Amino acid sequence: MIEEEEEEFDFVVLTDEEGREHQFEVLDVMEVEGQTYAILAEPGEDAEAFALRLDEDEQGQQVLREIEDDAEWERVEKAWRESLEEAEFPED
Repeated sequence: MIEEEEEEFDFVVLTDEEGREHQFEVLDVMEVEGQTYAILAEPGEDAEAFALRLDEDEQGQQVLREIEDDAEWERVEKAWRESLEEAEFPED
């Protein structure tokens, strides 16, 4: 489990399982089939984007969790690609 450290939507600091902190840029927050996902990337031009599922823990705090199900990952990736295409070629 990866916990969200900051609740900003420009950047977020995540703590990995070894306790190290990593800063990521929040590229988008999107909903896919009723579930919310954050699209993140390390700051920098050549960084690859990835998605984490936004859930609540037992205390009601928002946490970001890795997507472990391949089918779920594919749905999120497809939605993200479609979102990018719409932004690049908006319908008039």
